[in-house]
Amino acid sequence: MTDFLKSFMLIELLKGMRLTGRYAFKSKITIEYPEEKTPLSPRFRGLHALRRYENGEERCIACKLCEAVCPAMAITIESAVRDDGSRRTTRYDIDLNKCIFCGFCEESCPVDSIVETSILEYHGESRSDLYFTKDMLLAVGDKFESEIAAAKQADAKYR
Repeated sequence: MTDFLKSFMLIELLKGMRLTGRYAFKSKITIEYPEEKTPLSPRFRGLHALRRYENGEERCIACKLCEAVCPAMAITIESAVRDDGSRRTTRYDIDLNKCIFCGFCEESCPVDSIVETSILEYHGESRSDLYFTKDMLLAVGDKFESEIAAAKQADAKYR
């Protein structure tokens, strides 16, 4: 009988309206995203990039550790030996459709070649747009090298 009276008197509706009224006039904590941005950690894992040395030579030595450690098998590497005897990549592809952004590739790299930047605003119109080749990854690294170096410097004391 009490359940019938509670439902007839709309007690739950009144409780809900009281809760709504309590928060209706308080200041909002919503962030207007495109105009306002929240601070990101230096360890944030976003878009991948390949880095170069100061002399312009790519850092990747084709050790294939990142390919081996990738749990999603999103990295494909092919290598060749150069005239001077050093080994470099001829193909370095990352399929961001498969990538789970775990950071294992960055952690396993002995020369800090592959890094995950703090870039989170990227998209693809189709699946093929999220398939990054070596040239695309090097272009991202060249464009954002100063930000990558600053994030590495800020994170250095924790490594």
